[in-house]
Amino acid sequence: MSNSTQFRSLIRAAFAGALIMLAQGAASAQGTMKAKFGDWQHRCDKPSANGAEQCILIQNVLDQSDLNLAVVVLKVEDTAATAELRKKDPGAAVVRRPVLRVIAPLGILLPRGLGLKIDDKEIGSTGFVRCLESGCVAEVDMDNTLIEAFRKGKVALFAVFLTPEEGRGLPVTLGGFEQGFALLQ
Repeated sequence: MSNSTQFRSLIRAAFAGALIMLAQGAASAQGTMKAKFGDWQHRCDKPSANGAEQCILIQNVLDQSDLNLAVVVLKVEDTAATAELRKKDPGAAVVRRPVLRVIAPLGILLPRGLGLKIDDKEIGSTGFVRCLESGCVAEVDMDNTLIEAFRKGKVALFAVFLTPEEGRGLPVTLGGFEQGFALLQ
């Protein structure tokens, strides 16, 4: 199983668990919760018997109309950087890059994409990359600027559209992000 397949399985499992938690209130998500930092959960799972433990930082948000998002931060293998490094040193470690994945429910308006505002600063928007049975995924690499905005910010507002006229912003608290992010490998 490739790393991208393993990560997709982990994200699907995390989102499925998040939906169950939101629906039942007390059910536990897939994987093991290792720690909690504010509203962020640090969860780990072994996607296959021989696979290494993979961890994510996740926060689930639900608005008053039952619209939900799963906001996931993880580190994925940067295959190009790893290959380049291993040309020089075959025993070099895998290079990982941080990724922000947001899973929105099916039924949102895809062409409008996902918007992000941190505190009062407009960060930008991105498109959805794919839809799975459990929802539609937007994904961006987290550069140092975005990581710092998450570390220093108080609230990230993720915006999705249900119709061309009806946008919804779902607030994600950023307290605890820095501590949880430091644990990701």
